[in-house]
Amino acid sequence: MVSNRMNRNEFYAAMAPADAAQGQAQDVVPDPDTVLTDVSAFVELARDGAYMYGDHRVHHAERPKWRITFRRLAGEALAALKAGKPGPPQQAVAGIVDSACETKRFDYFHSDDPMEAAKFVVSDAVAALWESVLRHDGFTAFTQRVPEQLIRWEAEYGWTRQGYGQVPDKETALGVLLARLLTTPDMWQAFAEAHIEALDVIGRAAPPKSRFLYASFDFDEGKYQRQERAKNLSVWHELLLDHFGAGPDDELLDPLTASPGLGGAGTHLPARAHRGTARSTRPGHRAHDRVPQRAARPPGLPEFRRRDRRATPPSRASCTNADHPHRLPAASAKQRELRCP
Repeated sequence: MVSNRMNRNEFYAAMAPADAAQGQAQDVVPDPDTVLTDVSAFVELARDGAYMYGDHRVHHAERPKWRITFRRLAGEALAALKAGKPGPPQQAVAGIVDSACETKRFDYFHSDDPMEAAKFVVSDAVAALWESVLRHDGFTAFTQRVPEQLIRWEAEYGWTRQGYGQVPDKETALGVLLARLLTTPDMWQAFAEAHIEALDVIGRAAPPKSRFLYASFDFDEGKYQRQERAKNLSVWHELLLDHFGAGPDDELLDPLTASPGLGGAGTHLPARAHRGTARSTRPGHRAHDRVPQRAARPPGLPEFRRRDRRATPPSRASCTNADHPHRLPAASAKQRELRCP
């Protein structure tokens, strides 16, 4: 019986056209306008809770697949940055990053840790976006857009809820990414001035209305937001002080400590006395290296303690009417014994 099998060379020769076609398909840049439309629609549906509840705009079979849709749209938006029309994909990437940052505080999807589930690294997407802005639009546009984005997106402990897993190991503080793009002293000075101005504008504006009500607590939401902003930007501010410390432009950062955007929270800024000498010991300023020991509660909110289920049950002698005022006052010793564990 004569064998009709191909040898190795014939097999590779037959597969070469298919591999070339697949490579060409991967090199195709998505349409920028279509990408922006798709991302805008997805973000709007997520914010409206369409992927959480029974919304007819999202089929029930599509809701569990949100991470696949998220990764696909993020990949298309990043790929479209290579197009000759970078404006729409830049807006699309910014929309993806905005929604990614919001999932840390709000439930848009059925997931305990949305960004870890989607395997989406926020800092990588921001790096690609800022490089595109600097390359296509120039440094003037860069100083107009990036300061506000840095303030809005930077997170002290990264962009996942849990702080552990594959994604936090790949995250990088946005201040570190920004420092890599500022290659000349003039760029550092211009961006520092733009950053301080952006902080002043945000500080003078009224804080957005919270989705939660603290009517029964003495809680200053604006002060809390300014304190959190100072903590989130601590790595970038440390880099600024390291760069300008003990130099001719030392006074450039004087307005930073009194900026209304930080609420005068100087405790979250590096000490001015150590400017130019103290550097961070955190390798690479990675966000996951700054995992908090305990999440700080907002100032003014009472601390509620959960009952420890492993606690030792109270003894019979401790089960008295004085300890439990809700019990009926008239109770015999036998009745108390039966009620006590």
